[in-house]
Amino acid sequence: MGGDLVAPEQASGDDVVLAWEGADLVAVRLPHLSDSLDHILAELARRHGMPLSELDRKTKQSVVRALEQRGAFSVRHGVETVAGALGVSRFTIYNYLNRENATKSAKSAGNPGRAGGAE
Repeated sequence: MGGDLVAPEQASGDDVVLAWEGADLVAVRLPHLSDSLDHILAELARRHGMPLSELDRKTKQSVVRALEQRGAFSVRHGVETVAGALGVSRFTIYNYLNRENATKSAKSAGNPGRAGGAE
C-alpha cells in the first residue's frame, strides 16, 4: 500500500507513531488514498498476471466488487481511475456496481434469482 518512515519528531497529524516500551521509535506516513488506489490496482494486475484491461468481463466485475469492498470508489476520481485501469467506461463501472447492488437486494428479499437485465 506504500508509506514512508519518518522520525517521530517529524510526524504530522495523520502519521502513525510507533512506540516500544513507552519510547516513540518511528512514524509511518501513509500515502493519500488516491495513491493507495494506484498501488491496489498495480497489485491486482500482478496477481492476475496481466494488465487489468486484458481481463475478461466476469473477472473485471469481480475486480470492481473487490475494489468496492476496499472503498476504492469513495476516493475522488476513483471510478475514473478504475475505469481507465480496466479499459472500460465510467458507465460500465457504474453498471457493474448497480448490478452487484441489485443482486444483493434480490437475495436479501428472498429472491435468489438473477437480478438486473442484459449488459
